[in-house]
Amino acid sequence: MKSFFKILFWIGILVVILILSFSIFVFTANPTYEAPYPEISAIGDSAVIARGAYLVNGAAHCAHCHADARDFGKVEEGLQVPLKGGFYFPLPIGNVYPRNITSHDETGIGNYTDGELARAMRYGVKKDGKAMMDFMPFYDLSDEDLTAIISYLRTLAPVENRVPENDFNFLGKMLHAVGVIKPMGDGEVPTMPQMDSTVLYGEYLANSVANCQGCHTNRDLKTGGWIGEKYAGGFAMEMINADGTLSKDKHVITPNITPDKETGRIAAWKQEDFIKRFRTGRVIQGSPMPWGPFSRMSDMELKAIYKYLQTIKPVDNAVPLGVQEGPVEM
Repeated sequence: MKSFFKILFWIGILVVILILSFSIFVFTANPTYEAPYPEISAIGDSAVIARGAYLVNGAAHCAHCHADARDFGKVEEGLQVPLKGGFYFPLPIGNVYPRNITSHDETGIGNYTDGELARAMRYGVKKDGKAMMDFMPFYDLSDEDLTAIISYLRTLAPVENRVPENDFNFLGKMLHAVGVIKPMGDGEVPTMPQMDSTVLYGEYLANSVANCQGCHTNRDLKTGGWIGEKYAGGFAMEMINADGTLSKDKHVITPNITPDKETGRIAAWKQEDFIKRFRTGRVIQGSPMPWGPFSRMSDMELKAIYKYLQTIKPVDNAVPLGVQEGPVEM
């Protein structure tokens, strides 16, 4: 009997040592990643800058993360607001704060080189080599559009606003330490498709610019990984209150936008119905859908996206519509 308790004692000691060792590893690990710097440089061509402004304030809807949430109403109205940060995402892994991307040297991106900005967007690797959260998946932007966006960002007036660093809890630190949260860009650069109303351009807009998949595909909030079928909806998102905070007791669930005839939200819509919905703008106040920026896409672009969505795999996934009571389940 004594030998049995002795074995239990040493097993307990070993478990404690393992737990302490793993905890030390989690809190001290600081993984960094290598990624090349794309040969992208900002240029002063007015047409290129205009394209960048159109993407940033339109289809790419940058203000819906990089602006103060209290300015979202102005964004809906088509006004340009400082992209100084101020919004944040409370996640199971901690709080994530989108950065100030004005040209301020100390608190914005003024001290970033064009290559560092391009690397962050194409590979998901920050200036210091750490992995970015997979919230800004512009990895597959063409060289032309990446150049346009960076060229436009360089024209933004500097705004001093120091955004807090991401505040990860133990789970978040652990996922970083073991490499679950890691850079997601593969560096494969798509050829810029012709800007017309074809399926090819619609695919590029939906997947590389507007990030439709990012909300309309269910994902795990702990890891950021996909857990649902592409475009089948089911991703629960908090409502945004009038003061820019996220609601703790109301949410929406992104609809299934595959062409499934039974459960696809837009399966029965004609092309003109799709365009009309975007021209209508926001119906549900507080919905995280960036209707304002999206409403400024051209008819040609909306036609292209509509055509592309008709080509994706139909998925039978019934999703409740409208505002849902209760917090988002983490």
